[in-house]
Amino acid sequence: MSPKTEIAEVNQESLYRIFTIPEAPDSTLGKIEKHLSENLMGFLGEHIVAREKPLQEIERDFDKSQIPEEPAFVSDHTEFLLDKLVAHSVHTASPRFIGHMTSALPYFLLPLAKLMVGLNQNLVKIETSKAFTPLERNVIGMMHHLVYQQDAPFYNRWMHSAQHSLGAFCSGGTIANMTALWVARNRLLQADGDFAGISADGLAAGLQHYGYSKLTVVVSERGHYSLSKAADVLGIGRRNLVSVATDSDNRIRIDELRKTCEKIAKEGGKVLALVGVAGTTETGHIDPLDEMATVAEEVDAHFHVDAAWGGATLLSEQHRPLLAGIERADSVTIDAHKQMYVPMGAGLVLFKNPALVKSIEYHAEYIIRQGSKDLGSHTMEGSRAGMAMMVFSAMHVIGRRGYELLINNSIDKARYFSKLISEQDDFEVITEPELCILTYRFVPIKVKTVLDKATPEQLARLTPHLNALTRYIQKRQRETGQSFVSRTKLTPAQYHHEPTVVFRVVLANPLTTDEMLQEVLCEQRKIAAKATSLRGALHTEMRELGMLI
Repeated sequence: MSPKTEIAEVNQESLYRIFTIPEAPDSTLGKIEKHLSENLMGFLGEHIVAREKPLQEIERDFDKSQIPEEPAFVSDHTEFLLDKLVAHSVHTASPRFIGHMTSALPYFLLPLAKLMVGLNQNLVKIETSKAFTPLERNVIGMMHHLVYQQDAPFYNRWMHSAQHSLGAFCSGGTIANMTALWVARNRLLQADGDFAGISADGLAAGLQHYGYSKLTVVVSERGHYSLSKAADVLGIGRRNLVSVATDSDNRIRIDELRKTCEKIAKEGGKVLALVGVAGTTETGHIDPLDEMATVAEEVDAHFHVDAAWGGATLLSEQHRPLLAGIERADSVTIDAHKQMYVPMGAGLVLFKNPALVKSIEYHAEYIIRQGSKDLGSHTMEGSRAGMAMMVFSAMHVIGRRGYELLINNSIDKARYFSKLISEQDDFEVITEPELCILTYRFVPIKVKTVLDKATPEQLARLTPHLNALTRYIQKRQRETGQSFVSRTKLTPAQYHHEPTVVFRVVLANPLTTDEMLQEVLCEQRKIAAKATSLRGALHTEMRELGMLI
């Protein structure tokens, strides 16, 4: 006889147990908790499979459209999660995962995350968050000081003011950027005479009242896609998100910026905001923020800096000058879940003037009352978890000097990798790192020796072959599961702006070693050697172009 299968029961007692009694230490979940607390990297390395499973196969494990009728035992469900979810998750904490902006997290955040979940505070209002509210305002104050460096009396006056706000926590940079432009829009189209303001009368009425044919947001061609979303949601229109050409270092051209602003004014439009990028997503470069601030003053536009990635660089005294001019911004976005090493969901928007948020102030008698210190009155999102606690703790445990060391080391590591790539006969750097991001690609030796002398016509024929080779290497490297770099497409000036697929590397993980970076190149070289058909097609093209030597 087969052993009888135990079935979870539905009754008051069993439901009461899952709310009040922890899992036993020898249960599956208890063992996971112990393993995580003792050796996080070991747990992840043990349970996340190395080789990639096709997404279509994973989808079959999550294809039930009905909510389960009967309950399951916690241990049984945990086994399912280990086998079907954890095993095929992305190992973002791996020191060999250097393709995106996620990284390893400090151990102490794990039990703090459990505490945060257990407390289950809702930061929308005082009645559901209490001490978390002043804590969040404190964190925003510290981040505001990091950017704007006002004196102590300023923060004593404004940090905990019910009627003002130095900024807001958001789920990420997208909402932070949207909030900044929301404030800029409502401030520009504020109440005036018979016009009750855009929040009451709408965008069309605002444009008519102030005599503008359109509102525009101006950013470099390296601006983040979240700005396009913001233009859409705020009624500005994606076509009115105007991109400006960048120079050979992927920084906005100030001469072109001025021309763009002049053109918009001649067409009867109004520049709502100029957006400076402090750490482009693709290459990590920083716009000339000080010069952009001057242009913003000239055209009377809101100056916003998207420093979601690069803002943490302000913690380094050595590299802070890279962001010179950010203190002149009306608003700034910073993501703490990037280079401040806290879990996902910790974006911030900061406002130089604490009164700016009055333009988006909302109240509701049942939840966000007039005169209260409820954080929800100045945020786009409503219910939010207490992520500020994670940032607060990281700030205290790591400290500014600790962050400085982490950031300096990441930039040094990027410069080392760039130098290492440059020393190879069959690789080339496409964009040099300003922060800890760089791009490069594999180029067979025979191609590399003649590439710098190629005509635009020859490059136009060779580049698709090199692009195919880069895509092949990146995909195969990801599938093997040993290491991971991402890829993107740029238009490098040195190659006549031909659309070029490149490897993209983010060296934020402090556990990534020089030896690992060397191994990444070795692995890519081995994969390239197996791409015989792609390399053959490339050489055939070169032969037809008379470029083989």
